[in-house]
Amino acid sequence: MTARRRPAQRGVSRFGVGRAAAASILALWACAGGPAPLPAPDHGAVAAPAEVALALRRRAEGFYLRLAHRRFDTLETYHDSIMRDHFSSLDLFFDYYADLAEDLVLAEFERSRPTEVEVLEFLFEDPRTAQVLVRFRGNDGRPLRPGSTQLVRADRWEWADGTWWVRPGKL
Repeated sequence: MTARRRPAQRGVSRFGVGRAAAASILALWACAGGPAPLPAPDHGAVAAPAEVALALRRRAEGFYLRLAHRRFDTLETYHDSIMRDHFSSLDLFFDYYADLAEDLVLAEFERSRPTEVEVLEFLFEDPRTAQVLVRFRGNDGRPLRPGSTQLVRADRWEWADGTWWVRPGKL
């Protein structure tokens, strides 16, 4: 018995299809890899002096580290005085807290509690104003959906009175 050979298709080889599929998969994987970087302001980002950038980094990382493993639907977190010390007024803290708590609910975090918080990027609009890109990760709170969820958001920080403050609001 003689094996039959399939006629070759014009323009597409077995290897060409495999390469195209691999390229498509790599492109999708690259797109899904991480959040987009912060867009630069119209006038362009500025380079901040090293001491200013380091002061922001220390203050922001301390603040966001404090948010990991905290439930945002409890009074204990709401009354946390150390968290409140990162805002220049109580009203600004209330605005930020309400906005973040709502974002965690919409992102389906189990018990409104991120288990990991990671600062991804700092972008200085000017030496006294910066955006901080932050990723919150946690368990998925939807029924019968094991796994994790994440929220990426940009927060504005401003330098005033010798320290960096979180300044809630639309970017």
